[in-house]
Amino acid sequence: MGILEGKRILITGVLTDDSLAFGAARLAQEQGAEVALTGFGRGLSLTNRAARKLPAPVEIYELDVTVEEQANRVASELGKRWGTLDGVVHAIGYAPDNCLGNGVLVSGWTDVATAIEISAYSLKVLAAAFAPLLSKAAGGGSIVGFDFDATVAWPGYDWMGVAKAALESLARYLARDMGPSGVRVNLIAAGPISTVAARSIPSFERFESVWNARAPLGWDVRDSGAVARACVALLSDWFPRTTGEIIHVDGGFHATGV
Repeated sequence: MGILEGKRILITGVLTDDSLAFGAARLAQEQGAEVALTGFGRGLSLTNRAARKLPAPVEIYELDVTVEEQANRVASELGKRWGTLDGVVHAIGYAPDNCLGNGVLVSGWTDVATAIEISAYSLKVLAAAFAPLLSKAAGGGSIVGFDFDATVAWPGYDWMGVAKAALESLARYLARDMGPSGVRVNLIAAGPISTVAARSIPSFERFESVWNARAPLGWDVRDSGAVARACVALLSDWFPRTTGEIIHVDGGFHATGV
């Protein structure tokens, strides 16, 4: 019997089978959860393709986080299907090309606003839409988001780093506001994993070259298993009083100096 036995989890951001969201979805199913996915636009076909590689079939809903009505519609459909929701995984991030690799002085507000809306504000969109279902969860609902440590400035990350800082702050405020309803909100600051999204970041190879050498526990950019385990643990009943937290799953890189 797995630690998510009987739980119902909605996972966003599954595009390919190397994504963090896919790893979380696969392990959640292996640990007993019933899983649903979301995708949108041209990416929906990729979500459908990746979903076929999961251990069990899943329902897939179209959800563009820039259209709040779509989130409300998915919440309504899940309410009819499941009646309650135990967890939501936020694995959504995007920044226009000129927001990455050019420093922060180049990008205009329109592009920056897009990065912040999709990468940070979308957490609020999901939280607001699914709060009524999460509050009905027997063991308390759980929202888990994927993060990349925003306490420092990373090479090439630029406005996405700013968006991640906004995500971290927002998660704390959501934890404050949703806690009285029994809903936990936590983030996982993952080390670099070689996903399609990560490889779009200029200078990503610099992360690959130094991370394993600096991380006390070592790090493999091709292995997202540790991140998936942390995500599943936070979705389970094993962290009933943990909220507003950022769990580092990075081999200990964040704790080391030069």
